[in-house]
Amino acid sequence: MGMKTDLSCRELVAFLADYLSGELSSEQAAAFDAHLAECSACVRYTRTYLQAMAVAKASFDCADEAADVPEELVEAILEARCAGP
Repeated sequence: MGMKTDLSCRELVAFLADYLSGELSSEQAAAFDAHLAECSACVRYTRTYLQAMAVAKASFDCADEAADVPEELVEAILEARCAGP
């Protein structure tokens, strides 16, 4: 991606996941860092994004604990769905 060094907020949001996963070139990452150094709104957005990702990850980590659903309950739910209203 040929990203300019002066980033807009919209561009930052569009490539935030790549930035956080380290998939940008050093020049592109430097442009992100420069924007974040000057834009408190994007810092807040990035912080909220990271918090949302942490919550989502935690919910998947707990999913294994909820896997012990009684088979009878699963069958009853499936039968109710198939029966319709």
